Amino acid sequence: MGISKAMMEKVIVAKSRNLKGTQTTICSTRYGNVMASRGSVIPLFVDQILAGKPITITDPNMTRFMMTLEDAVDLVLYAFEHGQNGDIFVQKAPAATIEVLAQALLGIMDKPNHEVRMIGTRHGEKLYEALLSREEMLAAEDRGDYYRIPPDLRDLNYSKFVEEGESRIATIEDYNSHNTTRLDVEGMKTLLRKLTFVKALERGEYVQPEE
Repeated sequence: MGISKAMMEKVIVAKSRNLKGTQTTICSTRYGNVMASRGSVIPLFVDQILAGKPITITDPNMTRFMMTLEDAVDLVLYAFEHGQNGDIFVQKAPAATIEVLAQALLGIMDKPNHEVRMIGTRHGEKLYEALLSREEMLAAEDRGDYYRIPPDLRDLNYSKFVEEGESRIATIEDYNSHNTTRLDVEGMKTLLRKLTFVKALERGEYVQPEE
């Protein structure tokens, strides 16, 4: 997670401690990149295909969560309806390797023989992304399509942090794009076809990606 997002979550949880007895509720949502939005690799791959340039992949085994704009909106609405002070909500989402994503796009655009070039991992680029740490998974409430992470309300008695342990943490994995539901090429195509951006491509049109 980006450090600025992590800092904002800490501010939200801290502020929420002082809202008892008020009509204000502060909670937050957490998710990875929204497909075909600003910062997504999907428009880059499409532009490379349309320009006749090789698709450039850093690591074919790299995984990322796959989330549509509608999924992102649903997550916010769910948090708005169900959130309590200090809560963080995460939507369970499938993931795919970057290689699968590229092959799915090439299949949709009917370019099966288009060149795919491996360029190597860039500085600081993660092999996978994590949405929940092991400690958060221990406290998380499973809401079916979502996880609710309640606020950590420990006080400033530091012995609770450094002198007391939790044996169950050793048996839990974080929630990341390597251990969530993994899409194959056909599953990735199905998800891509939910995007207005991709629907237009199949009609032979190019529209601006969703923001």
